Amino acid sequence: GNWYDIFAKSTTDNFRRMREQAPTDEIKRSQKLLMGPGAHGIPGRKLGERDFGDSAAIDVMGIERRWFDHWLMDERNGIMEQAPVKIFVMGINQWRDEQEWPLARTRYVRYYLHSDGKANTVHGDGILNTEPPAAEPSDVFTYDPNDPVPTTGGANLTIPAGPFDQRKVEERHDVLVYTTAPLAEPVEVTGPIHVILCASSSALDTDFTVKLVDVCPDGVAWNLTDGIIRARYRSSSTDEELLEPGKVYRYDIDLWVTSNVFLQNHSIRLEVSSSNFPRFDRNPNTGHPFAKDAEVIIAEQTVYHNSEYPSCIVLPIIPAEEK
Repeated sequence: GNWYDIFAKSTTDNFRRMREQAPTDEIKRSQKLLMGPGAHGIPGRKLGERDFGDSAAIDVMGIERRWFDHWLMDERNGIMEQAPVKIFVMGINQWRDEQEWPLARTRYVRYYLHSDGKANTVHGDGILNTEPPAAEPSDVFTYDPNDPVPTTGGANLTIPAGPFDQRKVEERHDVLVYTTAPLAEPVEVTGPIHVILCASSSALDTDFTVKLVDVCPDGVAWNLTDGIIRARYRSSSTDEELLEPGKVYRYDIDLWVTSNVFLQNHSIRLEVSSSNFPRFDRNPNTGHPFAKDAEVIIAEQTVYHNSEYPSCIVLPIIPAEEK
């Protein structure tokens, strides 16, 4: 698989669950995971607007051939003696062998959202850091289904996939932007990522979207991974439960997986909005059954970050001294 593959999470989940739940130890030991920097069926060094360097390109078909030769032709070619996990770490643009997924040495660190109530656009006052919030005003934005935030790269299948500069998206007032200070030293994020978002809406149903971004010293903002939650399915993927307008809810938003080193003087950024179209269909905010009418309404969205509602992203940090 690849980090910008629409099946990236499924690929890593399949490997993990086979290693944990396969019926025999032999089958558990016989799994391999290979994750590169490409998209679905698109390996290589260049994707979207980013060049990952010469080392990114490897002979994937050659590796697959060795795998099948081992299992179907009983050829002892050494592939099963190699590490079970091979990942491409973006940022440093290097392949690395690992023994498991997620990595056993991972430290899950919460980066909290902060602002003085004006986190709208990249020019706002949104901050991301590891200090829990105290008393802070909330951030508010308006989501209009007739003017959704346009998809700009990501783990797509039939629309352009991969990393793209997000600065144009971050100029929109319906996008909240939270950014760390420039990093004093590199920070590696490798593994599954999720966001805890405390938010309310004026609507009976709506969406919340989140995007993890690597900001370069020159301002270029590369999207790494993103996620969405439909409010009516916040507690169950099958049982619908509409919102009480104005009530604060906790949303657990899955951002799938990635592997990236945020280099020195780079920043970690989180974008929060309510649309990412056409990657995800627009929520009309009505609470009606989907595809049954053409009505849409505008929703006012409030994101909370205080001691009672500490919105955050949980990042899988790989300690530098243990790589």
